[in-house]
Amino acid sequence: MKEYKYKINGTRFNVAVGDIVDNKVHVEVNGTPYDVELEKAPAGANKVSPLVKPKAPAAAPRTETGAKVISKPAAPAGPGTAVKSPLPGTIMSINVSEGQAVKAGDTVCVLEAMKMENDIHCATSGTVKKILVAVGDAILEGTDIMVIE
Repeated sequence: MKEYKYKINGTRFNVAVGDIVDNKVHVEVNGTPYDVELEKAPAGANKVSPLVKPKAPAAAPRTETGAKVISKPAAPAGPGTAVKSPLPGTIMSINVSEGQAVKAGDTVCVLEAMKMENDIHCATSGTVKKILVAVGDAILEGTDIMVIE
């Protein structure tokens, strides 16, 4: 059985749905069992379970002007070493500022990916030359976050 948790008008529901057999399914809502008969689809219709709806792709975040917020991996930013994003996510905080000295292994920013915060460390010592992202930016894997000289 697959289990789902819903909240409808402030009321929580724990729903367990069994396998569909001959248009019938066993469902438990907050521990109360129900045998549910599904409506039959018209002849010739696609046979997709009515309980499983394909997910529409999520719309990319946009600014007030309508421009996409997602940054694409940039070309190397010139001299210096770029700190790159190891995975796609959202910039939660930037822990350094331009002109600040950093050591190899320092946490330079925090990236949220799949509801987990990931510390991003610089690989080399030097000075932060340029910060290429802002807090709240959604970035892709390989995007340059900042340049260290």
